[in-house]
Amino acid sequence: QVRLVESGGGLMQPGDSLRLSCATSGFPLDYVAIGWFRQAPGKEREGISCFSGRDGRSYYADSVKGRFTISTDNVKNTVYLIMHSLKPEDTAVYYCAAAPHYSGSYDPLPRPYEYAYWGQGTQVTVSS
Repeated sequence: QVRLVESGGGLMQPGDSLRLSCATSGFPLDYVAIGWFRQAPGKEREGISCFSGRDGRSYYADSVKGRFTISTDNVKNTVYLIMHSLKPEDTAVYYCAAAPHYSGSYDPLPRPYEYAYWGQGTQVTVSS
């Protein structure tokens, strides 16, 4: 059974760092694309990063490039989104999603419809 569970969200102050986790089950991280999305109130879901299990590379949207990074733990089948220098505009519900056997392009980042499985989301609030 495929399952994704996000965790690690919380209330943060501007400039803080935070690590979100996406625990996966039902498939290995090889040959799967794991995407991170966020959705702020009243806004569309935004793709912010993606991990390619095919080549081990990570890709980022301009809005988070240089501040967010992805790391993985293949033993735990977990993908992490490490966020630095948080800003109030980073406030959103963060989701991870999986696209098994994804073979498309990563530039631009895969769109939401290209992912078959989604987690429930975790809230990140950045406020002073």
